[in-house]
Amino acid sequence: MPRTLANAPIMILNGPNLNLLGQRQPEIYGKDTLTDVEVLCAAAAAVHGGTVDFRQSNHEGELVDWIHEARLGHCGIIINPGAYSHTSVAILDALNACDGMPVLEVHISNIHRRESFRHHSYVSLRADGVIAGCGVQGYVFAVERVAALVGAAQADA
Repeated sequence: MPRTLANAPIMILNGPNLNLLGQRQPEIYGKDTLTDVEVLCAAAAAVHGGTVDFRQSNHEGELVDWIHEARLGHCGIIINPGAYSHTSVAILDALNACDGMPVLEVHISNIHRRESFRHHSYVSLRADGVIAGCGVQGYVFAVERVAALVGAAQADA
C-alpha cells in the first residue's frame, strides 16, 4: 500500500541547538519554542488528514538513524538540519537513500543573508524544496508542500 498522509506520518527532524529555540538568539530565530513549532506542524498536517512525528537531536548519528527509520514508515521528511546543513555528508547520504520520498529542508533564518559558510547546504542537494527566511512559518509551508507532493504521487500511481 502506498504511504499517504492518511496512513503514515511526516517525519520532522530538527538538528543541533534547535532545542533552544525561543531562548537562543531570538533576534534571528524568533521567540517561538520548538514545542510551538510542533503544534503548528501538527495542525497543518491535520488539515490534510495527516500527523507528524516531530523530533530533535544535537547528535548527527541519531538524525541519520531517524532518517533511516523514516524510509520504512513515513510519507515524507522535513528537516531543519541546523549547522549540519553545512557539514554533514552523512545526513545527505541518508537522505539520498530515501528514494521516492519527498524531502523538504527548512531554515528559520535566511541562511543566504548570513555568514558565507552558511550559504552552502549539503542537504539541499537532495531536498525537493528549500524554505529559508520565513521564520517558523516555513515549517508550515513545508508540511503543505509534502502534502502536495504525496498527493501528486498518489494521483500518478
